[in-house]
Amino acid sequence: MKFSFQRSALAFSVGVAIAAAASAAAQMAPVVGEVSPGAPETPYIDPNKAYLLAHMTKERYGVLYYSVSLDGLHWRRINGGRPVSDDYHGHASIARGGDGRYYLAGNKSDDDPFVRFWVSDDLVRWTPFGTYQPDLKDVPGHVNALQRVGAPKLYFDAPSNTFLVTWHTPNVPWIRQDPERIWSSQRTLYATSRDLKTFESKPKLLFDWDIATIDTTIVRHDNGKGYCAIVKDERYPSFNWTSGKTVRISCAPSLLGPYPMPGPPISPNFREAPTLIRAPNDREWLMYYEQYAGVSYGVSKAPRLEGPWYQLQGNSGVERWNRFEMPAGTRHGSMIEISRKQYDAIVSAFPDKPAR
Repeated sequence: MKFSFQRSALAFSVGVAIAAAASAAAQMAPVVGEVSPGAPETPYIDPNKAYLLAHMTKERYGVLYYSVSLDGLHWRRINGGRPVSDDYHGHASIARGGDGRYYLAGNKSDDDPFVRFWVSDDLVRWTPFGTYQPDLKDVPGHVNALQRVGAPKLYFDAPSNTFLVTWHTPNVPWIRQDPERIWSSQRTLYATSRDLKTFESKPKLLFDWDIATIDTTIVRHDNGKGYCAIVKDERYPSFNWTSGKTVRISCAPSLLGPYPMPGPPISPNFREAPTLIRAPNDREWLMYYEQYAGVSYGVSKAPRLEGPWYQLQGNSGVERWNRFEMPAGTRHGSMIEISRKQYDAIVSAFPDKPAR
């Protein structure tokens, strides 16, 4: 009887050990569709999807260029590296309106009193559409706002059939002795419009937190119940403000908030101009941002907008390490998903070698 009990106990112990080993092995094994850390990857490509990046370059600030990608990770500049518009100037921001057309926001500089709009049916030919001059006198909560309109961004909200225009405006002038003070006074302002012709109210603060923000973009929350604001925290980094000059995110139940304090940094310090796309597999978000001024692009990946996020390696100079590639000198852009048919038409319209 004693021998039988010992044998049963031994069998039970062996069974537990085998189960534990199997569980550990399962946890260590890669998920189907993924690869081991550091192993070569073949990015997924959806035959019906592609991506467009409208951007400027380090050499020609504010001028419109196009880069394209099939997998959302590996980008190439088209049109032989030449601009795709002689007319546009600004920090490109594209939104598709309820009429199916594409709208592009920009301006001549931060000193330009106007936000300028262009429109296109096909993302190939852009024509001027109109202007909006924000009245920056007496902005509630932003006393003594300067007449400066920084990097206007455009978002179209389909449920309300409304365009949201955002930009950043400081209320402290630049001085040589303290060049950061103008940046620490930047706040994100907004205005709304049904048609980009008539605007429904004077500019207002989008956030009620006392944090300098620039380069704000809005996306629909992936839970389908709200919106997320992607911002650059414009405070200068320090031991007391370690999130300074990073990209952060805040999600709210409605388009105009209230937005809670943003979450932890998604990017390293000294990154800006965030732009976001959904990966071709529809399971991941890809957040791009620029290491300024024109040093390189970086990208972070997450399964949900509220994280967890981690950074991908790319542009390293070692091809087998790279998970993404961006043409050198690419700056401040707006990424959008397009169809493969649109991709083919855009690439055809802007060949690397111009027709003779």
